[in-house]
Amino acid sequence: MTLNLRLAAALCVALSLCALLAVPANFPALGGDARLTLAVFALATCAWIGTPVDDTYIALGAGLALTATGVISSDTLFGTLGDATVWLLICAFVLAAAVARTGLAGRAAAFLVGGARTVRQLTHLTTAALVVTAFAVPATSGRAALALPVFLALAKALADRRRLVVMLALLFPTVILLSAVATLIGAGAHLITVSVLWEATGDRIGFTQWLLLGLPLAVASSHLAAETVLLTTTRRADREGPVHITAEEIQRHSESPVTGPWTQAEKRCALLLATVVALWCSEPLHQVSPAGVALIGAVVASSPALGTVGLKDALKTVPWSLLLFMAATMAMGVALADSGAAKWLVSGLPGHVGPAVFLGVVVAVSTAAHLVLQSRSARSSVLVPLVVAAAVGAGVNPVTAALASTAAAGFCHTLPASAKPVTLFSEVPGVPTYTPRDLLRLSAVLAPLTAALVLFFAAAVWPLLGVPVTR
Repeated sequence: MTLNLRLAAALCVALSLCALLAVPANFPALGGDARLTLAVFALATCAWIGTPVDDTYIALGAGLALTATGVISSDTLFGTLGDATVWLLICAFVLAAAVARTGLAGRAAAFLVGGARTVRQLTHLTTAALVVTAFAVPATSGRAALALPVFLALAKALADRRRLVVMLALLFPTVILLSAVATLIGAGAHLITVSVLWEATGDRIGFTQWLLLGLPLAVASSHLAAETVLLTTTRRADREGPVHITAEEIQRHSESPVTGPWTQAEKRCALLLATVVALWCSEPLHQVSPAGVALIGAVVASSPALGTVGLKDALKTVPWSLLLFMAATMAMGVALADSGAAKWLVSGLPGHVGPAVFLGVVVAVSTAAHLVLQSRSARSSVLVPLVVAAAVGAGVNPVTAALASTAAAGFCHTLPASAKPVTLFSEVPGVPTYTPRDLLRLSAVLAPLTAALVLFFAAAVWPLLGVPVTR
């Protein structure tokens, strides 16, 4: 019944907006292409919100409609599939498949978590380990799947301390989602943001600049969230007892050895991953694009002589649906910008809003958007083009506004269905985990904290790193 009500409401809203746009006398400043773009955009957004139809299918339908009506050319639609950011993500997944095949993640987990002697140490060492995975595995769902065996090992070792197990179950998806902002490949939404900025303003954010801006925020928000999860989920008595997680306990849930001498495959994969990350970070020195570096790494990782995974097996791990979604929404962003629709949408906003108020509204709306749009990429597809257009009119640096919106949209912890990692860890067979009430209690505290932290970075930290609030 609830789904039917949402569908009916979304359909009524979409059709009402389309009816208003169809009357030439309404909104005389709008051109024909802008009207068509807004109609398609409204229908797609309402479909994302109110229907169970796959997000990618809706995005492809919207891109096809814009092409068929002549708003964008077919070259624009199909050209987005060849965008460098799409290739960067494909190659990053090939590299991630090579890392997963060797079992390096299990060794890293045993090394970091095995050193914990108190509950707080265990919490923050686990957080640090999860932040590091953002450099090895793209997409939050992939990192959640990689981290699940580690969580199971910790849960078995702490089986007699139920509250700690529930705390860890909540900690893993929370940190995975908030730490994604550390790298450009952390989420598909980041690549959409970069593409929208490039198309709308000509500003290009590379891997190195995103790392410089996003990594400090990821570390701060992840450890802040870890402390929040610890304090809201456990009692003082739960936190006082010692802990000791052995490598043998982690080994029971790992197919590859987590201790002992490294295999040749592990050594080659670790060296390759370190080289790729180093080349990404030193892009200004060698001028090779992140996508080019990733392609070289993917070819080496899947090569018969030096690789650790076959190319066919690695390509099976690539989320092709996500890539198609990204390409279609990039085309929608081009249509919004080129048709003048985005500029018209934000023209009615108050013209004398200060940068602080503007960024505050952007962060608040982006933080709450997960309650309406469950897909992180869909949220960026809807919000970022409007935020960039509005930022220009408000005198705010579009790069700052877009990054703040994207970072704030990474908060999606309120409901079990708000994000795939939250869903995955909410239903672990044989292990006590969190309830919807636990999520609501955490969100009530963590949402304002993360929003305030994003605002602080946008206003005080990012200007020191070369991204001012105003232009």
